[in-house]
Amino acid sequence: MADFDLITWLKERTTLTVLSAEVLEAIALLMTLITVEANQNLAVAGTSPEGLYIIKSGQIKSHGQVTPEVSLLPGTVINLSALILEQTVSETLKTLSECELWWITAADFQSLVEQYPEITQAFSQQLAKEVEQLSNALSFEQERQTILRPYLVPKVKRGVMGKSRYAVKLRSQIQDMADNRQPVLIFGEPGLQKDNLASLIHFSSPFRREPIIQVNCSQLQGSGAELFGRVGGKLSLLEALGNGTIVFNNLQELKPELFKPIAELLSTRTYQPVSREGEAQAAHKTSQGRIIIISEKNLPSIDGLVENIIKVPSLRVRKTDIEDSVNYYISLICRRRGIAKVCLSDEALRRLQAYDFPNNLRELENLIERAIIQLQGYSEITEEIIWPSQSKKQQFRFNFLNAYPSLRNFLRSQWYPERLNYGFTLTAFAVVNIILFVGPQTREQNFALNLFWAWWWPLVLIGFPFVGRLWCAVCPFMIYGEVTQKISLWLFPRQLQKWPRQTAEKWGGWFLWGLFALILLWEELWDLKNTAYLSSCLLLLITAGAMICSTIFERRFWCRYLCPIGGMNGMFAKLSMTELRAQQGTCSAECSTYQCYKGGPQKGEGLETEGCPLYSHPAQLVDNRDCVLCMTCLKACPHRSVELNLRPPGIELWTTHVPRSYEVALLFLLLDAVFLHHLPQVQAQLGIFADLTQFWIHLGLAVLALSLPALLPVIIHQVMGVFLRFQSTLKPRSFIELAYGYLPLVLAGNLAYYLQMGLGEAGRILPLTLATFGFSGEGLPIFVAHPAVIAFLQSTLLIVGVLLSIILTQKIAKLPFRYLLFQHLCTAILAFCLGKVILI
Repeated sequence: MADFDLITWLKERTTLTVLSAEVLEAIALLMTLITVEANQNLAVAGTSPEGLYIIKSGQIKSHGQVTPEVSLLPGTVINLSALILEQTVSETLKTLSECELWWITAADFQSLVEQYPEITQAFSQQLAKEVEQLSNALSFEQERQTILRPYLVPKVKRGVMGKSRYAVKLRSQIQDMADNRQPVLIFGEPGLQKDNLASLIHFSSPFRREPIIQVNCSQLQGSGAELFGRVGGKLSLLEALGNGTIVFNNLQELKPELFKPIAELLSTRTYQPVSREGEAQAAHKTSQGRIIIISEKNLPSIDGLVENIIKVPSLRVRKTDIEDSVNYYISLICRRRGIAKVCLSDEALRRLQAYDFPNNLRELENLIERAIIQLQGYSEITEEIIWPSQSKKQQFRFNFLNAYPSLRNFLRSQWYPERLNYGFTLTAFAVVNIILFVGPQTREQNFALNLFWAWWWPLVLIGFPFVGRLWCAVCPFMIYGEVTQKISLWLFPRQLQKWPRQTAEKWGGWFLWGLFALILLWEELWDLKNTAYLSSCLLLLITAGAMICSTIFERRFWCRYLCPIGGMNGMFAKLSMTELRAQQGTCSAECSTYQCYKGGPQKGEGLETEGCPLYSHPAQLVDNRDCVLCMTCLKACPHRSVELNLRPPGIELWTTHVPRSYEVALLFLLLDAVFLHHLPQVQAQLGIFADLTQFWIHLGLAVLALSLPALLPVIIHQVMGVFLRFQSTLKPRSFIELAYGYLPLVLAGNLAYYLQMGLGEAGRILPLTLATFGFSGEGLPIFVAHPAVIAFLQSTLLIVGVLLSIILTQKIAKLPFRYLLFQHLCTAILAFCLGKVILI
């Protein structure tokens, strides 16, 4: 480039244009064109300048300690201020590509400055303006920091801990939100540290060097003056924020009058400073900041304005993350308290995972800190030290398996129920049926018939309030079904059919109800209680159903959906004071195989099993209906999650219960059955003297006995509904919900009926056994109760049944006593009628 062209280029393309032509010519004469390769430092902050550089071509990056990183353009003059003021370089300069530079040594430039005072004068004025600008900027920054300081978030507290799919998704969402500047709504339950997630979004973004402030919406003025500013007043938060991030915490607590301006800010990024009364409205201003909203509930007026939404999952669905969170809190708290790091026992972890944590991470952190304080020198946090508040599902529960390890060992052994079933029940059931067929045909002569009607029925009914469906674990119907299934698969290898669940759920209950009704009619019309071979036919008929279903479907389809005895057992088991459940937290956090449900090989403590025979997962049970207490899940579980609990009797009926119409029909069928069993007494009370030896007359009266008593509760419920509509705005529960209130009375009525045989005939079993085989039983002890004692116990049962039914109805309905008076009266009337026919 000629000297004239160089002077022209300096005047048009550089900041040296303020100098005269004479000075520019002097500078041009001393300039040398040099080439610098990429990734070379031209200057390093804090060092003396080597000379004056002017970029002719190429890319150079400038970065200072307080200034952001920028790229310099051709024509930029480098080190001018440092050379004139004789200071060190304030910025580091690095070439990004091969660059051509005009260069004057520091000594030559100092000579020019001394020779031409014009250089110092011209750039001193420019530097003065820059100083003034810097001073103004410093004053603004000081005012800005003063305004923002009470709201500043200095750093991120922690990252998202855990390896669950929820934690992975949450981290991915945070990164996605960090890459754009659109408003974000973070939504979730209390205690999830949503403000920390907002900080993570900001500090992961390209604007991480900008400030982030957090505003508690409940503390904002109704006018919004601190947020939007006042006309002629100091800077507002939004104006002071600049390109930073503002977090509106707990937006659900925002004053109603501020929702509209916040909505405007979200939709248009503009806001209007607050004007005093009588002043003109201020012009709208534009906010450059990033907006993040934190809320604990849906806000329809705001939700539609925000596209980026993060729904933070609660800790109860992130059980697998609890261990990582606990380890983090232990490290944090121990370091803060200056003590050695402690550890958490496996049992304590399982207890934490079994808890739902309504206050989420905040509650977990407080709980761990409290446990560490209680340690007092010990190095392990054990189960005894962890004491979270119990959830409603776990309240009033006592786990037998933890209290009695020997019971756990027995229930996990081969003795229960496999050896008991295949070593005793299988053979005993066959022997009983043979004796029923070939032995004497009346209860006074056949001990097997006595066992069935005078022993089995009373004991099963007595067992319901204590052990639920325990009988089903040793039931011979099911055992023969399993044997048939195994033999059929051995003879004809095949894949058994899956359960038609939808059809079975819809119609299975009505099938067993109809089958039970037919059995009751058969029992009454053909006097099964006093006819041994017919009683055997009844047992074999139910066994045949189990065997047929077992050859078609996998596991115990008959037991769950079609067995009439199983349907009765499942219904009355809801009154039991024991339950089998599993810790949902432990199952969701630690289990990935579901061996208790699906079956599988041995794993850790878990034994090899074929899975639950009723396809029930213990962690998902809401009542006792579908659990036969076979303990397959206890044997299969490798995590000690299964619990056998003592609980308030029938608690599920007013907490987690799901009513079913066919079950209500079965309930009233069993109520009617008590009247059917006392048909002669019913006739006597009503003054009817029909000839029950006539089949069709007997059948007609039996059908009426199985129908009419159940109409009374239906009619009473309709009357109660009309009364409530006129007397109160309260809406009564549906009939199928309230009908379960009669369950204790129905159980008491059936037990009162069978108590007559249990206390009057069961004690004759010893002489009766010898008589069955043709021997004399004289001299053998007989244990029978006096009729007056039996009558007293029957009366007591009915009275207790009434009281428990009233209490249960109150629990289910959750209404004042006077609103349920009609149903309570109906309960008393039914008990009175039962007493009249049973106690004759």
